[in-house]
Amino acid sequence: MTFRRDDTFSFRLSKSGEVTVFHLGQPVTVLRGQAADRFVRRMKDAPGPGGQQLMARVTGNFKRGNEKAALRK
Repeated sequence: MTFRRDDTFSFRLSKSGEVTVFHLGQPVTVLRGQAADRFVRRMKDAPGPGGQQLMARVTGNFKRGNEKAALRK
């Protein structure tokens, strides 16, 4: 599996319908069933940076960039 500098996330769809999401080549999460189907549908509509953000959000462990703004309030 090869990565471009801006592609820190990738995913692999198995024959059984499971989706494995990777961060820098390391597996982070596995989606099954309806969650996997929903993810694949959304990825078809999310080119480039949108797809990267979607994969980051699916993992649930990555910051979204708004934490500093929340601390100021």
